[in-house]
Amino acid sequence: MATSYQKPVHSIVLDAGPILKNDPPISTLLAKSEQLFSIPSVVSEIRDLNARSRIETTLIPFLTIRDPSINSIKLVTEFARKTGDLAVLSNTDVAVLALAYELECDRNGGDWRLRRSPGQQGINGPVPQKIESQVTKESTEGKQLTLAEHTQQEPDCHNDVAFVGNSIDDSISRDLQKCKIAEEGSSTAVQTTIIYKVHQESNDESTITTGQSVEHTSETDNSDSDGWITPSNLKKHQSRDTNGKSLALSENKILQVATITSDFAMQNVLLQMGLNLLSTSIQQVRHIKTYILRCHACFQKTKDMSKQFCPRCGKPTLTRVSCSTNSKGEFQMHLKKNMQWSHRGDRYSIPKPVSGTASGKVGKGKKGGKGGWGQELILAEDQKEYVRAIQEEGRSKEKNLMDEDYLPSILTGERSRAGGRPKVGAGRNVNSKKR
Repeated sequence: MATSYQKPVHSIVLDAGPILKNDPPISTLLAKSEQLFSIPSVVSEIRDLNARSRIETTLIPFLTIRDPSINSIKLVTEFARKTGDLAVLSNTDVAVLALAYELECDRNGGDWRLRRSPGQQGINGPVPQKIESQVTKESTEGKQLTLAEHTQQEPDCHNDVAFVGNSIDDSISRDLQKCKIAEEGSSTAVQTTIIYKVHQESNDESTITTGQSVEHTSETDNSDSDGWITPSNLKKHQSRDTNGKSLALSENKILQVATITSDFAMQNVLLQMGLNLLSTSIQQVRHIKTYILRCHACFQKTKDMSKQFCPRCGKPTLTRVSCSTNSKGEFQMHLKKNMQWSHRGDRYSIPKPVSGTASGKVGKGKKGGKGGWGQELILAEDQKEYVRAIQEEGRSKEKNLMDEDYLPSILTGERSRAGGRPKVGAGRNVNSKKR
């Protein structure tokens, strides 16, 4: 009697990242879910010709395009503002989160299993009576099936135990008979065995040592081959890295709505709201780890990793801190124990301001300290020097490595800043002796 296959997820909401990278592939999505959802702006974001042609031919026929309601967008926007992720979320990201929230309410009969605010203890409300009756009915059916299977398998287990016991007894009796035969013939063969051992002692030692070395090299070869990541064991290493952070989908439990995205801010909002999050291997994500910026002076937190100045106190005291969010929506920062702020280069004499041209360019070596180190000194975010540097960075074109006229920085002598960001302050070695 053929049993119908039950897919573990009913509806999957897709972001632009998985669609563009084709990870997971469309065949896997169709095998694991009943319906695929997305919003119109996600499809319009993909402008690559090859990716767009692949999506139009393979994904669009199975994809349901739907716009979320205004109420859902307002609710998700307010929640993301409370978590601090709204500053790094685009309108498309908020719309995808709102669609996931709306489908969750439609499939589960309300937002009873979600959270209205970050850090909320428990869910919004009790389980509805219809859903609770369905869960109890499925659990009782499962118990009856397991009891029936157990009763059917009990006699087989007893037979197997009896068979194993008989085989063990037979093997023991055979071993005893062999020992008796060996004891009878041992007295006649003592002299010959001693002579044979004397003549072959050196040869046996050499063969034993070589055999041991061969076994040792084979073990080392196996250990070396296990350490390398090859195309054959790539999936195994990836699952080992994500072990504890994701959970395989159970066959009995069906997820009504789940979202697949590679955006850390969206993942944080999903987990804190209580919405289901899936990885690219179609496993339920229980724990995510990301980084934020935290001010060492006023303890203000920001999710915008491009910031160089604190948005509250305006000081360049932002430090990168690792943080994590679990399935209960608990947000935790992992601070370094006994961390001490380095005050090296904080106190120094600022040179007198130098008059320049209307464009702000000043000739090098003309005042502003020895070597002109204080001419373009940046101390605050609203300085014209900092605003000008950010604008020039936005206008700078990317270098083509395949260009014939391109030379690497090791030959030209140019030293670019880490991350391409403007230098803030005079540096840690400002008070050192200058040549």
